[in-house]
Amino acid sequence: MRQLTALDAQFLSVESSTTAAHVAGMAILDPSSAPSGTVTRQCLIGLLRARIHLAPPLRMRLAGLPFGLDRPYWVDDPDFDLEDHVHESTLPAPGDDRQLAAHVAEIHARRLDRGRPLWELHLIHGLSGGRVAVYTKVHHCAIDGVSGSEILVSLLDPSPEPRLVEAPPEVAPAAEPGILPMLAGAFARSVTQPVETLRSIARAAADLDTIPVVAALPGARFMAELTRRITGDDRPLPEVPPLAAPRTPFNGPISAERAFAYGSIPMSEVRTVARASGMSSNDVVMTLCSSALRRWLTAHDALPDRPLLAAVPVAVRTTRGGETIGNQISAMITPLATNVECPKERLTTVRATMAAAKRRFALSRRTWLSDVCAMFPAAFTALATPALFRLAGMAGTGVNLIVSNVPGPRAPLYMCGARLLSYHPMSVVTDVTGGISVTCMSYDGRLDFGVVACPTRLPDVWSVIGHLREAMDELLALVEEPAQETDESPADVRTEESATATVPGPASPIREKIPA
Repeated sequence: MRQLTALDAQFLSVESSTTAAHVAGMAILDPSSAPSGTVTRQCLIGLLRARIHLAPPLRMRLAGLPFGLDRPYWVDDPDFDLEDHVHESTLPAPGDDRQLAAHVAEIHARRLDRGRPLWELHLIHGLSGGRVAVYTKVHHCAIDGVSGSEILVSLLDPSPEPRLVEAPPEVAPAAEPGILPMLAGAFARSVTQPVETLRSIARAAADLDTIPVVAALPGARFMAELTRRITGDDRPLPEVPPLAAPRTPFNGPISAERAFAYGSIPMSEVRTVARASGMSSNDVVMTLCSSALRRWLTAHDALPDRPLLAAVPVAVRTTRGGETIGNQISAMITPLATNVECPKERLTTVRATMAAAKRRFALSRRTWLSDVCAMFPAAFTALATPALFRLAGMAGTGVNLIVSNVPGPRAPLYMCGARLLSYHPMSVVTDVTGGISVTCMSYDGRLDFGVVACPTRLPDVWSVIGHLREAMDELLALVEEPAQETDESPADVRTEESATATVPGPASPIREKIPA
């Protein structure tokens, strides 16, 4: 039995009638390599049944007190049934990319049922070219990028022949905590909450100038410097730029609807620009996002004179393969160079901005996200968070969007014998973090993008995918070097939320243009 941390519980509290807080991904498969030539629901259920022990969050549910009096606990679900979590649907002809994206967006908008384990898997037939798609979503309170990547890899194989996975001995499910022990725990934590609040404030105060919303308040930088001096932290920290998000069409109260678009860029092109510019692949991704968003804002006559502010999730796990449920993440807040007109100068600006942000993050305590969540009692957080997020969205505070770059396997992988052609990750949009999130994952010689948006804030989400392709062409023309297939990439600073998942096998690069 494990209680959710304050950060885990925050992902529950943020949910409302317009916000769903799960992370997801859409896999596109070629079933021609599968033994039966197709992927069936029963095949996926069999795969999950054989490997469910590798993914503890998939068989656990929440148990807690009414009215959010304390943070819930994770308990084994004695009534767990895979049949309740695996769904199947078929697209009408012709089954093109936009039909698939619209169908997935509708599923992505729905919140998960908290009465059972917080995940769903959807097998989608009817795609053009005989392909199938598998969309999976898991609540963010249960996983972060590292654990999510590990769960994904546990369901994949390096060849069409499934690998043998030894099942552990049967263990009786842990008993659910009784109401009296949970009430006793809630009372004890209410007594110690003032002390925990003071500790959290003390830890977070040294990083006030890097926390969105707070950093924009008068005196935030002075208070952060004063706190560091008082605590004896005399390390010279890189100065961060003003972290005030400009108003854009992306920001404001969001609706309950979601739109989704996806596409891919060859990793060889990303590495070409990275080598020629002396920057990391992640910096190239940030440049692509800066250029694509600038193009969209310019086309809609809404380009602000200040750079957009992006939240970049960062893993803070110290070891791999340890805790498999919950979140161990922070966020790096960095400006995007959307206000820079010259493409070459924009590239240089992103490189310098990201270098400073990474240096500052490496020297900071990195716990500000958890500290902020731990400042308030659980009951207050559960009741007040949706309203506070809504007010913050109306006031235009927070960040403009989330950008996440997840390094993935370089070798081709298979699910139920079907080859994984691409995997497009999907993230969360909220009133505070903006009505658009851009997530990408490297896989098998490609960089697969997933863009999730609130259609009331960004009605033409597919245009962002087109702008990403245009931005890549612009960078390639800028460095004046033809793309080359290579597995070499420059050294990168680990700013991505998820760790690399490696499966042995030869790489087989696939080149595919992003749909317009």
